[in-house]
Amino acid sequence: MSTASALKSACMTARRASRGLALALLAAPLVACGVDRTVVSSVTPDDFKERHPIELRQETFKLDLFPSASGLDSRANLQISEFAEDYRRRGGGPIRAMIPVGAGTEHSNERALDDLRRLLVRNNIRGSLTVGTYPVANPRLASPIQVSFVGLKAKVATRCGEWPSDLASGSSAQGWENRPYWNHGCAYQNMIATQVADPRDLADKRGEGPKDTDMRTRAIGNVRRGIDPGTNWTTKNSSIGAVGN
Repeated sequence: MSTASALKSACMTARRASRGLALALLAAPLVACGVDRTVVSSVTPDDFKERHPIELRQETFKLDLFPSASGLDSRANLQISEFAEDYRRRGGGPIRAMIPVGAGTEHSNERALDDLRRLLVRNNIRGSLTVGTYPVANPRLASPIQVSFVGLKAKVATRCGEWPSDLASGSSAQGWENRPYWNHGCAYQNMIATQVADPRDLADKRGEGPKDTDMRTRAIGNVRRGIDPGTNWTTKNSSIGAVGN
């Protein structure tokens, strides 16, 4: 190979090497930005539903009954009715009643246990009551009959009120990221989990129930007569000055 050819080949190799180095230098900042987004997002998700997810758990629902000498009173009857409704909606296993031993209330507890069985049957709960005992540590304190069952409950996995970083931090780059803070959305998720009537609604939709034949017939008849099938809601407002006169 001549000297001119060797010099030409060396120049072409140098040009290719410099071009590859320039491309590598341009790509390096982009790669660094992608790694930063991935790491930060994996530590603190932007979506509050991922930071504070609602979970369906098996929890124990409890009711403490304080019987009188004659058994359970009207207040306890209402509590048992509401407890039975929760059991039908959330439970499925046995209901457990724990009777205190050593408090000197054995006779009233027996009457209360009979009332409890009768009220459960009245609320369409049959054959699901198991009875046990527990020792009383201090007889001078009131010892209730502890009624409980295990059922499905919606609960937020994380705890609200945690602030792992300062919201107004100016000493680090974290305060300039304009990202949702950790506690954002936690109270909202807890409100949804607490108020949901059936926790299974958070996991999947309900099945379609039977059709309302009367409502459907009325709506179709109104359409055929050229009448709006919707419900006509009317409100009557009164002035504040007229109230109380």
